[in-house]
Amino acid sequence: MTTKRKRSPADPHQVLADLRRLYGQRKWTQRRKPLDELIYTVLSQHTSDTNTDRTFASLKSRFPAWRTVQNASPEEVAEAIKLGGLSRVQAPRIQAILDVIEADRGDLDLAFLERIPMADARGWLTALPGVGPKTAACVLLFSFGLPAMPVATHVHRVSKRLGFIAEKLPADKAHPVIESLVDPNDVYQFH
Repeated sequence: MTTKRKRSPADPHQVLADLRRLYGQRKWTQRRKPLDELIYTVLSQHTSDTNTDRTFASLKSRFPAWRTVQNASPEEVAEAIKLGGLSRVQAPRIQAILDVIEADRGDLDLAFLERIPMADARGWLTALPGVGPKTAACVLLFSFGLPAMPVATHVHRVSKRLGFIAEKLPADKAHPVIESLVDPNDVYQFH
């Protein structure tokens, strides 16, 4: 009978150095505007990047302004996002998110998130309907360049294999652990 030997965890700083050597230094550039990133990431839940891209494009084509999504019927929004699957769940969720943002902020602008402490921004985002730590981290990292680590399925799996997190640590609890492995200025490159 063979026993499985536990490997020592990888050194995150060495992994970061290897990534830089292989792929070069990655500089942050805004991927999407914050509200676009938020809705895009909601649409990405439980589907592939290809489906998400097509679904987001379909939604923006049908409804060029977020206000028109907010004021449409859930059925119209569901029809626009049906390519990604789960449209009957995501359509009312997206509309609820837009409604909560407007009720709380008086408009649909998320630029204020960059001016408040990251923990407060993360808390505000995760208080939105259907927004968890990964979605919040995507908005903070990709729209604002803040050192939030989105832990999607692939990041979670690789982090376990490298020994960065415990094997049984769920993805929603892994964000702060993985964020703490490198300097905040390196989180984007590390992701």
